[in-house]
Amino acid sequence: MALDAVGRRVSAHPAGAGPGPGTPAPRARRAHRVARPAARDGAVRAGARAGGRARARCAHDHAPRESGGALRRSRPAARGGAARWRRLAWRRAHPRNRRARVRLARVDCAVRGPAPDDPLTTAKGGPMRLALRALLLLAFPVSLAGQTPTDTVELNPVVVTATRIPTPARDLPVAVTVISGAQLRERGIRTVADALRAVPGADVVTTNAYGSQTSLFLRGGESDYVKVMIDGVPQNAPGGAYDFANLTTDGVERIEVVRGPASVLYGSDAMTGVVQIFTRDGRGPARGSVGLSGGTYGSSALDATLTGGGARVGYSLGVSRFSSDGLYAFNNQYRNEVVSGRVRLRPDARTDAALSLRYGDALYHFPTDGGGDTVSHNQHQLDRGPSVGLDLGHVFSPRAEGRLTAGWRRDNLQYAIDKNGPADSTTFPYSSSDWITRTGVDARVNVRALASAIVTVGGAFEREAMNGTTLDTARSRNDGAAYLQVVTAPERTVSVTVGARLEDNQRFGTYVTHRAGMAVRIARSMRAIGSLGTGFKEPSFYENFATGFVRGNPNLEPEHSRNWEAGVEYTGLWRTMTIRATYFHQRFRDLIQYSGKRLGPDSVNYSNVADAAAQGLEVGVQGALGAGLSLDAGYTYLDSRDVATNLRLQRRPAHTASLGLGYGVGARGTASLVAVFTGDRDDYDYATFPAPRVTLPPHTRVDASGTYELGRIHGTLPAVGLTARIENLLGARYEDVKNFPARGRTLLLGGRLDWGW
Repeated sequence: MALDAVGRRVSAHPAGAGPGPGTPAPRARRAHRVARPAARDGAVRAGARAGGRARARCAHDHAPRESGGALRRSRPAARGGAARWRRLAWRRAHPRNRRARVRLARVDCAVRGPAPDDPLTTAKGGPMRLALRALLLLAFPVSLAGQTPTDTVELNPVVVTATRIPTPARDLPVAVTVISGAQLRERGIRTVADALRAVPGADVVTTNAYGSQTSLFLRGGESDYVKVMIDGVPQNAPGGAYDFANLTTDGVERIEVVRGPASVLYGSDAMTGVVQIFTRDGRGPARGSVGLSGGTYGSSALDATLTGGGARVGYSLGVSRFSSDGLYAFNNQYRNEVVSGRVRLRPDARTDAALSLRYGDALYHFPTDGGGDTVSHNQHQLDRGPSVGLDLGHVFSPRAEGRLTAGWRRDNLQYAIDKNGPADSTTFPYSSSDWITRTGVDARVNVRALASAIVTVGGAFEREAMNGTTLDTARSRNDGAAYLQVVTAPERTVSVTVGARLEDNQRFGTYVTHRAGMAVRIARSMRAIGSLGTGFKEPSFYENFATGFVRGNPNLEPEHSRNWEAGVEYTGLWRTMTIRATYFHQRFRDLIQYSGKRLGPDSVNYSNVADAAAQGLEVGVQGALGAGLSLDAGYTYLDSRDVATNLRLQRRPAHTASLGLGYGVGARGTASLVAVFTGDRDDYDYATFPAPRVTLPPHTRVDASGTYELGRIHGTLPAVGLTARIENLLGARYEDVKNFPARGRTLLLGGRLDWGW
């Protein structure tokens, strides 16, 4: 479930499946003679955990490919305009200070990773001993090898999302985090939500069963204030809502997290940041892999990939399936099936194109109501649909290139509940189904106006639509926008970024956002950054057009925010360690609030009345400790409050911290340990009425993982790799949401076969 800034409990899918017109939402009642059970312990099934050998990365692996295709590093075969654009991209992606690149031991120092987990096993010491033995079996042969670390990590990765132009992170005036696909695979991280848990300023909240509602709160903002994209295609429902429960890391090349408002480039929903997932490009000889894993709670996973390509054509295909029996003794099964693919074309030296496709189908059964009571034997929800993206680029001259990004996302949300049996007279059968569609196109031209400046001029159009059970009739709206951005001196002492956007929305009219920032190198190893900007979020279809028991308000204004931040970054200890600190301050205005009593002459339940504020400090340390060890640590202080009541915003802890240690020896094995501390936070206990305000105690969760590659037994056979991952290693008992206990100690064992042709 998600919460708004003033503490209201809202639907997991505000614009999704719900009661029909004039029908109050049904409340599942307690099943007859069924007591609320504790989340059950899981049994380990035979299987193998998907893992994979992460090769040592080279420079082109870090050069992004989204917008700015011609600006990225390319082969130097072309002449004239294309060659000059590529030389510019090479300078941007590979700064003169080569010592910023540090050799680390196969485990990236940018460890990202805790994931939500399951209830504790009661067998004393059994799972712990089994898990430790598994890790020792993985690590012991590697420690004997005593080889030299082979992996490389970029302390200054190239980022696309922040400016839509490939830019080294050091030259950006905003805080960014980049998580590579190699990191995800080495740690066995299956979902994007798990990967985001250790990102500074991010708070991932889930009801902890596999497939349950999972929300991201970034820098104290609402869960619908973060724009989520896959290869440039927005994934949020209109109005910003997004459930991370089913977003897997299949085929992910990297994840970019930009903190701070980004509505200048991405429009609605990007009020506190953007999370963009880039899928893998196929390069080199054809390669195939199959992974199998299994573990606690009857969990099992199977995935297969095929990649390859050359200078002109590349492809990447993947399929996966994950299933689990769940935490509870009944009606908690979950399965998630994903098909993904990407095709890249470069017909000539000036033109490039890429087509990406992703289809997900997830079914989640849950016995609980909003208060955590287990009441239903057949309640379930289904979330399925495709996402298609097209990215085109062409270099017109040595000073100009154009890009076009088109996307189509269609999502079907279904919900159903039925009686527990013939004698059940308290459960009201109900079902709903809604289709939500977003179709958009963004065209822009990057012009090198001066030797040290790039001007981006762009326009965007999007059509949003919703039809099904929740609304009285099919609804749609159109959005158009024009934007301008100037990025100057990206590799010199002072780098400046400024931009503005004019949005024309069919419902609320025109709206203007802006952003300005500066990065200054104040010493050889130190830089200072500062930025300010605004963002906005449009209302959801349900908030605008709901009828029946809840009445929407078609005259709602967009919610909007104002943000400023300032920070400093220091790279020291022989250029192997980076320390960052950023202070931020955000103000959210005209928040849309629900009232149980209809208000105004139109007798509506939604209105723009609430204000909230959030400020805090983010600190991060990343780098190499020597002897094959890497470090990634972070701390965030957050003060987020309702302006009217001065109460803390719900489920936003004041203090969070993470510590990640990685170790790798040679080209075969890795091991990592990640601890995430979450401080106390406020919530409501919805098991009683009226719901009292409660404080959830702090907790620390520790995850451990290891990989080991056995290699090829015979030259004609595939390479074999093993993985092990323990989530919630110490068996911490905690709740992200009141009355929904976290998963306990969870063991996942796996293996992978890799072919190369």
